Amino acid sequence: MRLADLGKRPDDVSAMFDGVAERYDVTNDVLSAGQARWWRRAVVRAVDARPGETVLDLAAGTGTSSEPFADRGVRTVPCDFSRGMVATGKRRRPDLPFVAGDATRLPFADAAFDAVTISFGLRNVVDVDAALREMARVVRPGGRIVVAEFSTPPNPMLRKVYDAYLRHGLPRLAGVVSSHDDAYGYLSESIAAWPDQPALAARLQAAGWTDVAWRNLSAGIVALHRGLKPAAGAVAGDVPRLEGRP
Repeated sequence: MRLADLGKRPDDVSAMFDGVAERYDVTNDVLSAGQARWWRRAVVRAVDARPGETVLDLAAGTGTSSEPFADRGVRTVPCDFSRGMVATGKRRRPDLPFVAGDATRLPFADAAFDAVTISFGLRNVVDVDAALREMARVVRPGGRIVVAEFSTPPNPMLRKVYDAYLRHGLPRLAGVVSSHDDAYGYLSESIAAWPDQPALAARLQAAGWTDVAWRNLSAGIVALHRGLKPAAGAVAGDVPRLEGRP
């Protein structure tokens, strides 16, 4: 799935997020019924970064996802494609080293980070597979990746209800809480077109990540995918797996 499949160019998506930057975090809390905060905490636990480590937080938006790492003494670099998001983030947290960057051409040296994470932003990347390879490039051997993304509920009944919410409920609610409801119309379209858990796990493995696993959150509405960059001389060849409890 590429942005072109949804009739969007990278500049279109960047402009949309520039427009919603000021109310982005509030809108996310409303649309997720407050679960966005729980999802962020789950990401922090999955990354398990320690003081002295360096984490690259991609699609960091205004820095809400970066703050828990920085507040624990972890060196954190928030990076986002939207300059509007980066500008808003710099005003919120001037102590964080925000960087405007493209996930498919990251402006960082090889093996510069102990871990990389991206929350609810991989869908918006023009070339997902190139981005996953770039993330592997900038992480040291033995380093880790954590991807939080909307996914496919395994339960057929829940999946039907969720699909109806994406098509009808989310765009209407977004129209009430955001002045840029077209951005959230795109959100529902991009979620519906996104690969399910096994398909994304396979793409992580194809990009060079090993020990790939995922865990469902909120009954599979969101999934946390994890992987490791093989140590020097190791060969990636594991089978993606489901672990933990939903």
